[in-house]
Amino acid sequence: MSVDSVLNLNDGIGKIMEIQSVGVIGAGIMGSGIAQTCAAAGLDVVMIDINQAAIDKGMQSISSSLERLVKKEKLTPEQKAVTLSKIKPSIDYADLKGLHLVIEAATENQPIKEKILKKLDETIDSSTIIATNTSSLSVTQLAANDSNPSRVIGMHFFNPVPMMALVEIIRGLQTSDATHQAIFEMSKRLGKEPITVKNSPGFVVNRILVPMINEAFFVLAEGLATAEDIDAGMKLGCNQPIGPLALADLIGLDTCLAVMEVYFNNFSDSKYRPCPLLREMVAAGQLGRKTGKGVYQY
Repeated sequence: MSVDSVLNLNDGIGKIMEIQSVGVIGAGIMGSGIAQTCAAAGLDVVMIDINQAAIDKGMQSISSSLERLVKKEKLTPEQKAVTLSKIKPSIDYADLKGLHLVIEAATENQPIKEKILKKLDETIDSSTIIATNTSSLSVTQLAANDSNPSRVIGMHFFNPVPMMALVEIIRGLQTSDATHQAIFEMSKRLGKEPITVKNSPGFVVNRILVPMINEAFFVLAEGLATAEDIDAGMKLGCNQPIGPLALADLIGLDTCLAVMEVYFNNFSDSKYRPCPLLREMVAAGQLGRKTGKGVYQY
């Protein structure tokens, strides 16, 4: 099946067929999780990062994740091997040519994402769909970096990607119906439950979630309770599976700060001001699990 048969984005209608091959830009926590999920669903995957060390780390993360599933008897060793065989690690954007979909899963930084999208526009086929895994940035603005913005869409996965059922599908102002339909159907093939949301800072889930995390940092900074008691209170009192401060460590404090800054800058509302303690910890490089120390020690 040719790429052109998947989605003709230029005729204003689009013929939708099944996406069979996916590129993932970024081999970090989110990128490797997306690559694993796509490969487990039977898709051919190319995972790209800036250097071999990052790619090797991403592949090791996927292998470890799959091995945990084997030990829990949710996966056979043969299924693990097949999933890994579906993923091609690479540092060359040229390997993305001919794919049906490319998902950008770089860090939540607009200049970095814009640079990647411009490079994709110069490299991949004109009919390849581009999805950004942004958790807060404007899909409309990111799509403006592409010569055919109708093929650009938001596809926001949640961490850990292999376990979390939700995918937020964000339509930019330019996103075509054909692009939306192809990504909606592909999300269901991955075993996810997609919801379609409008393009607005933070979309739906993070618009509610991250300000709650930010408020937990204010409570911690004011000394109202210890981090452990704050998290215990939210778990026991609100039936949350993980406390907001532990969740911040899992997400990455730098990502939480970046999201709050997007809200503050876009809404010009003081209720979205980032907590000074959150800023201080990010400045200190205490970003959570990925650095070994955040609110908690790992």
